[in-house]
Amino acid sequence: MYLWSSGKRFSSLNEQEILALAISSEEDDARIYRSFAAEVHDDFPASAQMFRDMAAEEDTHRSALIALHQRRFGDVIPLVRREHVAGFYTRTPIWLNKTLTPEQMRTQTRKMEQDAERFYIAAASRSTDAETRQLLGDLAAAEADHTHRADELAAKHLPADIEQAEAATQHKQFILTWVQPGLAGLMDGSVSTLAPIFATAFATQDTWTTFLVGIAASVGAGISMGFTEAASDDGTLSGRGSPVKRGLASGVMTTVGGLGHALPYLITDFWTATVLAFLVVFVELWAIAWIQNRYMETPFWRATLQVVLGGALVLGAGALIGSG
Repeated sequence: MYLWSSGKRFSSLNEQEILALAISSEEDDARIYRSFAAEVHDDFPASAQMFRDMAAEEDTHRSALIALHQRRFGDVIPLVRREHVAGFYTRTPIWLNKTLTPEQMRTQTRKMEQDAERFYIAAASRSTDAETRQLLGDLAAAEADHTHRADELAAKHLPADIEQAEAATQHKQFILTWVQPGLAGLMDGSVSTLAPIFATAFATQDTWTTFLVGIAASVGAGISMGFTEAASDDGTLSGRGSPVKRGLASGVMTTVGGLGHALPYLITDFWTATVLAFLVVFVELWAIAWIQNRYMETPFWRATLQVVLGGALVLGAGALIGSG
C-alpha cells in the first residue's frame, strides 16, 4: 500500500538529495520487512525467515548507496524522506497493518519493490542530466533485482508443502477467532430469543411491545455473549486468538441473530409480522446449518437436524407459553 504525498518536487532534487532519498527508502523498507518477520515469527517461521532475508537484501543495497554517497559527497547525508518529496510513494505505517496475513505481506513485499522500480524508471525517463539519469536507472535495476530476489526467497523458504501448511494454520486461526465465536453467537441469538419474542407476541398480540422485547432480548444477549466470550479465554494457551476479536464476533452475531425475527414486528399487522418472523427464523436456522457444514465440517443433515429441531422446540415453547 502507498499514498501520494506533497512536498518538494522530485525534479528539483539534486543528485545528493536523490541519493539520500534512496538511502532513507532502503532503511524504511528494511524496517517494514523486519516488522513483518516479527509479526509472523511464532506461527509462520518460514515466512518470517523470508522477510528477514529481504531485510538483509535492503541492508546490502543501503550500504552500497552510503558508500557511494561517501565517495561523492562525504559523510554527512541530508535528511530526505519519502514524505518530503511530491509524487513519491510513502509506505503505510506497519502498526496500521497488524491484520495482514502472511500471503498479504508477501504480496505487499512484491508491490513495494515494483512500485519503487516503476518510480525510478519514470523519474529516469524525465531526467535530462546524464549522471542523474544513470543513477536513477541503476536504482530501477536494483529494485527489479529485489523483485526477482523476493520470488527466489519465496521459492527457497516457502515450498508448496510449507505454504499449504501455513495456509491451513491461517484458516484454522480464522475459524477459532472469528467463525466459531460468531457461530455460537448467531445460534444463541437466533434460538434463545425465540421464546421471549414469540411468547410476548402471542400473549399480547401487540407488535410494538413484541418489537421492544425483541430488541431488548437481542441487545442484552449480544452484550452478555460478547463479554462472556472475551473474558472466558485470553487466547494465550488455547491459541484461539484475540479475546477482543472473539468477543466482538460473538456479541455482534448474537445481536444480529435476535434482531432478525424481532424487526418484522415493526409491521403493525400482527399476523403479517408473525408470518414474516417465522420465515426469517427459517432462513436463520438454515444459515446456521450451512455455516456449520461449510466451516465446522459438520455433515449438513446432522447440522440441519440439530439446529432446526432445537429452534422448532424453542419457538413452539414460546408460542405455547404466550398462548396460555
